[in-house]
Amino acid sequence: MPLNGSAVGNRTSSSGNTGGGTGEPFSFWSLLVLSLLALLTAATFVWNLLVLATILRVKTFHRVPHNLVASTAVADVLVAALVMPLSLAKELSAGRRWRLGRELCHVWVACDVLCCTASIWSVTAIALDRYWSITRHLEYTLRTRRRASNVMIGLAWALSALISLAPLVGWGETYYSPEQERCQVSQEPSYTVFSTCGAFYLPLCVVLFVYWKIYKAAKFRIGGRSRRNAVLPLPALGQVKEASHQPQMVFTARHATVTFQTDGETWREQKEKKAAMMVGILIGVFVLCWIPFFVTELISPLCSCTIAPVWKSIFLWLGYSNSFFNPLIYTAFNKNYNNAFKNLFVRPR
Repeated sequence: MPLNGSAVGNRTSSSGNTGGGTGEPFSFWSLLVLSLLALLTAATFVWNLLVLATILRVKTFHRVPHNLVASTAVADVLVAALVMPLSLAKELSAGRRWRLGRELCHVWVACDVLCCTASIWSVTAIALDRYWSITRHLEYTLRTRRRASNVMIGLAWALSALISLAPLVGWGETYYSPEQERCQVSQEPSYTVFSTCGAFYLPLCVVLFVYWKIYKAAKFRIGGRSRRNAVLPLPALGQVKEASHQPQMVFTARHATVTFQTDGETWREQKEKKAAMMVGILIGVFVLCWIPFFVTELISPLCSCTIAPVWKSIFLWLGYSNSFFNPLIYTAFNKNYNNAFKNLFVRPR
């Protein structure tokens, strides 16, 4: 979601260079930052495209929750393909101005809002799916899970389209000034509140509530198991001697049963702990990447505050970087993705 202002630096041209449209040469620091942004754009595109190719190729990934991962990857790959390159072109232009015309300005803003919002809501859907699979693993059957994931994907993209297309029908029209060479999302207060709440603050409340419930459920399960273990006293000396006269087969059968139940509980606890950790990291990175941008995006039109262009640029690209971190996080906690990635490049013998 583009903000008004320069991107990498707030560098002003000298008076002798402003008339011809050419600014002073890029400094070494500016070239380094622009190179890193270009590398981030390429890496985001390639990594999310790799995730999509893996999901399409491996049949076992054609189910929940991989369809939610695919929805997130589609949104993120579109961010890298349609939004970040145009933002980078704005950075490279003299004076960091928008010189790509009115039509492309509207397309850029619409794609930015659509893809970034879809990515945010897809992350929220992944968190909800993990929450229901942990807290309602008996009721949340495969059929219910598939139906719920499809509904969440549809709602995520429908809401994203509603927010992004609203300026095209007259509400919160995208600001474009050919004289000032500026292109930015609408600063109309009503649209700003609607778009920021629908694109960030509402999903933020959902993911924070989900993680709190996951943490509470995991803590309750571990605490419940500790209490169950605590009420099992050690056998008294007389009981041990008495049990030693019982047939060995009975003792072995009882021991095997207890061992099986303990292993089952440990496996579930490990699975829930891993899922909670993945959701926590996903939510944490999502909040750190996007909250600076959306705080300034909401406050600026309401209070008519002026924020330094360099900070606007940092907050914007920090939000874009969330599309790079998403596939890294949810594939790092799934060994099947690592094996599938290797099979894409290495033919099995």
